[in-house]
Amino acid sequence: MAEHIPTREEALALLQAYTSSESLRKHALAVEAVMRHLARAAGESEDEWGIIGLVHDLDYERFPERHCAKTREILEGEGWPAASIRAVMSHGWGLCTDVAPESRLERTLYAVDELVGFVTACALVRPSRSVRDLEVSSVRKKWKQPKFAAGANREVIQKGAGLLGVDLDQLIAEVIAGMREAAPEAGL
Repeated sequence: MAEHIPTREEALALLQAYTSSESLRKHALAVEAVMRHLARAAGESEDEWGIIGLVHDLDYERFPERHCAKTREILEGEGWPAASIRAVMSHGWGLCTDVAPESRLERTLYAVDELVGFVTACALVRPSRSVRDLEVSSVRKKWKQPKFAAGANREVIQKGAGLLGVDLDQLIAEVIAGMREAAPEAGL
């Protein structure tokens, strides 16, 4: 039996079924956009990377104490490929799973998830409330303020940049560029 390859429509339907929070849905759309942007840059499958970005926090709202584990159960029940499930699990490495990010897709998701949240916070305090005019220097200025977006794990972001072998400023620039592609959908 051939493995079922999920479509974006199926991933979006799952997101909508398990996530009612508008901010979490927007986060998922922003992570999807960044993953698609970085997949293009790496010559990888935009659909595969984007779909993983879309469902990575599928269980977070309803099952925060079982984050990642419950998503694994949901995706297994939907017949998703093991590699896709592993990729989702790896974004919680060291936080709620012991699945270390190994593939480029996994390392990318690990690196950008928290950073998308941080960049979103930076955009929302701007007069424009948008990523369209956000610059790396503005993000770095907020980065130095420990109380700003305190929920965004800066250690994970730095570790992720290291896993990708990129400078933090370069990663921030790529995340901003990816988020700009989905700014209207993500409310930014």
